[in-house]
Amino acid sequence: MAIKLFKAFTKSVAKDTPKEAPVPVVGVITAPNIPDSLVIKELEKGVGSISIIRLVELMIYEAFQMRASDIHVEPEQEDLRIRFRIDGVLHDIFAFPKEIHSEVITRIKVLTGLRTDEHQMAQDGRFKIKIQNAKDIDIRVSIAPTYYGENCVMRLLAEQSQNLTLESLGFSADNLSRIYNAIKRPHGMILVTGPTGSGKSTTLYTILTKLNTKEVSIITIEDPIEYSLPGVDQIQVNERTGLTFAEGLRFILRQDPNIIMVGEIRDDDTANIAVTAAMTGHLMLSTIHANDTATTLPRLIDMKVEPFLISSTLNIVIGQRLVRTICTNCKAIRKMSDVELTALQDYFPPELLKKNKFYAGTGCNECNGTGFRSRTGIHEVLEINEEVRDLIMKHANATEIKKASMKNGMITMIEDGFQKVMEGVTTIEEVLRVFHE
Repeated sequence: MAIKLFKAFTKSVAKDTPKEAPVPVVGVITAPNIPDSLVIKELEKGVGSISIIRLVELMIYEAFQMRASDIHVEPEQEDLRIRFRIDGVLHDIFAFPKEIHSEVITRIKVLTGLRTDEHQMAQDGRFKIKIQNAKDIDIRVSIAPTYYGENCVMRLLAEQSQNLTLESLGFSADNLSRIYNAIKRPHGMILVTGPTGSGKSTTLYTILTKLNTKEVSIITIEDPIEYSLPGVDQIQVNERTGLTFAEGLRFILRQDPNIIMVGEIRDDDTANIAVTAAMTGHLMLSTIHANDTATTLPRLIDMKVEPFLISSTLNIVIGQRLVRTICTNCKAIRKMSDVELTALQDYFPPELLKKNKFYAGTGCNECNGTGFRSRTGIHEVLEINEEVRDLIMKHANATEIKKASMKNGMITMIEDGFQKVMEGVTTIEEVLRVFHE
């Protein structure tokens, strides 16, 4: 449905290191916050005079200043393209001379402790770096050989999970109530679903922070460990030593936990062990890849989990996407044209279109000219009530389950998105974009 909405609208308007291994802290970045790009100033010195050590530090610094979540270092035929992912969207930022490609990659390998003489094999690692007047930044690195040489993707992980709350993630009052009811239960399973980069791990970490008290034991198995949680035992998957999600989960069950978090249910074995753990008195949290909450249930059955086990152990399924929020500094009223309203009238709530008072960012220095700053979630929360349990036992398809859940008050993700459009949090185009991708 979302793809049809998008097309109608556009047509009408034209491996990581184990947890035990210390992560190297490689230095302190002390670059002053000045308007002009320090990376550009370094590049202007010319290839022979560029300090590669300084250049890599400044690249990370400026990515942090621009709130980037990822840095892409991509070799091309003529140059080395540097892209930052900001609020979920990639932007071309710099073009480095091709002559310094190997030196930049080598410097990142040295920081990460990877082999500098290996150029034909993918390598993964991580390091920490301190930035002046900010918390430590944990940087996850992935390097792979490509047609024009080795590329590198760096994920910037700021230690921010402890400051997050479920309210700050964009959950509506009704969805918050459903989640709080589910996490108060001493056992059962809570699943979060959505595509890669939709904030599933952040939601799980925030729930764990809420549950983390001295009275309970919480153990996680993750790949990778994205944020450290004080008071929580976190285990890193390491397939080279046989420590997979399934094997780690078997081990965790012998550690007397109250709450278990599995980073992702990827295979039949992990799914069945997770359901068994939820059935035997543990509160189990995990993520699973599915299009929405309703398709999660047939997905578990496809993983050879018995329907009666799903219906008796699953508490809720949270589905989510991330949308960019309108920059409050340049936010302005926007009126839809008659052509746009006509294209949307068959799909959007009438009260939304009748109002014809929308908002958009015009672009400013605060948002780097994009009109957006930061992101928020749009969600749906499917509660497993008696009607849904009966449908699971009957091997009902996702459509039937979704209809029953909506009849019982579930707000779908796209409806939640519409509500945030009406509130001036985001734009119609942004809601449609995340479902079209």
